[in-house]
Amino acid sequence: MPSPAATATPVRDLRSGLYLLTPDERDTARLLDRVGAVIDQASLLQYRNKLADAALARTQVAALIPLCRAHGVPLLVNDDWRMAAAEGADGAHLGKDDGDLAAARATLGAQAILGASCYDSLARADAAAAAGASYVAFGACFPSPTKPDARRVAPGVLRDARRLGLPVVAIGGITPDNARSVVEAGADLLAVISGVFDAHDPAVAARRYLHAFDADAP
Repeated sequence: MPSPAATATPVRDLRSGLYLLTPDERDTARLLDRVGAVIDQASLLQYRNKLADAALARTQVAALIPLCRAHGVPLLVNDDWRMAAAEGADGAHLGKDDGDLAAARATLGAQAILGASCYDSLARADAAAAAGASYVAFGACFPSPTKPDARRVAPGVLRDARRLGLPVVAIGGITPDNARSVVEAGADLLAVISGVFDAHDPAVAARRYLHAFDADAP
């Protein structure tokens, strides 16, 4: 069994930018091709596949790790910190029903990257920070095709969350056209699935998201 987060990127070294979440893809070779086309533009990659059973998920995480290592991009596992530990991923992202964040931190170690979904709640972000979260994620910022019923978060919540001293992740309905407004509201990382992977040219779409971080962006 790989040691948990044996070569994880320390959270202090996380770059602001694009936080890619994998598309739902049963074909592992195709998943690697799709991710490989844009991985060099990502600051983080989260494995998230709602079509995969546990066996396929383990296979796909194991296949993604060398690709991510080659590009210096940390790989996190959505929902399942135990799988992250077993496969040697760099960390995990946990929602409100995905287990105890403090227990995940204790198992994965200090170098692991642990994200917490905080939805629209600063109180949840406070609790996540106290439990050892590496970053706090808020959303949906806009109507989202992935989670159409997700609670919406006000831009002021992103700004106020910066007092925690942790990277702030924004997710939900973020497009290249509205991304700048989310960065200006306080987001360090833009979490995206369909805006990149469903685009006609994913690499071009990824570059457009990154433009939102440019100092001279409109």
